[in-house]
Amino acid sequence: MQDALMLIQNRKSSRMPFDLERPVAKQDLLKILEAARWSPTAHNMQNFEIIVVDDKKVLKAIGNIKRPISETFIRENYQQLSFSEEELLKKKTGVLGAMFPPSWRNPNFKLDEIDDKEAASMQRPLPESPVLLVVVYDPRKRAPASEGDFLGIISLGCAMENMWLTAESLGIGLHIISSLSHEPEVKKILNIPDDLTIAFSCRLGYPVSKPGKYLRVRRDVNDFTHHNRFGDKEA
Repeated sequence: MQDALMLIQNRKSSRMPFDLERPVAKQDLLKILEAARWSPTAHNMQNFEIIVVDDKKVLKAIGNIKRPISETFIRENYQQLSFSEEELLKKKTGVLGAMFPPSWRNPNFKLDEIDDKEAASMQRPLPESPVLLVVVYDPRKRAPASEGDFLGIISLGCAMENMWLTAESLGIGLHIISSLSHEPEVKKILNIPDDLTIAFSCRLGYPVSKPGKYLRVRRDVNDFTHHNRFGDKEA
C-alpha cells in the first residue's frame, strides 16, 4: 500500500465514465468494505449500512432518475468560483468557474429563463459504473448528547474517507454522488426502509481514460493553524 500521506494527496474524484467491461474484483471490493468497517464512529455506534449495487438492471433504473440542478445550488456554487487560475491560487479554496456551463457562472441564474435545450442538459445523468455503493444511516443510532447528531455525521465522513483512500490504493476510481441522497425513487428501487436515510453514494470502477489535468489548491498549513489561542500564529 502506498504511503498514507501520498494517498491522501493523490486522492481525487473520478467523474469520468468507467469501463463497464472491467468489474471490480470481489477481493478488492471486500477491502473497501473492510475499510468502512474499521472506520471510527462516535460511541462506536457504527451508524451505517452499505448497499452494494452491481445488478445492471438496478444500476440502469437508478441511472434513469432525473437529477435537476436547483437554483439554490447554482447561487451557492457561484460564491465558491474563481474565474482564473491566478484568482484560484490566491484564494486557495473553491473551484474554477471554467468547470461549469456558462449559465452556472451567472449569479442571477433563474431556471425559468433558460431554454429547453439547456434545461435538458442540466438533468445530470448518472455516469455508468460497474458498482455503486449506497451508504445509508439510522438517525436513531446517535452518540449521546450530540446536537443534530453532529458526531454521527462526522462518523459517516470517516467511513467515506476510509473507503476512498482504500480505493485509491487499489487503483480503483471513486466518485461521490451526493444528489441521490435526496431522491425518494432510489429508496424505492433499493427497498430502503423509511426510517433510514441515504447519506451518500459512490461509483466504483476503472476510468476509461486518464483524467485531464486541473489546478488543485489547498490552504497552506500556516493559514489554518493557530497556536495556543485562536489568531495567534507561530513566529
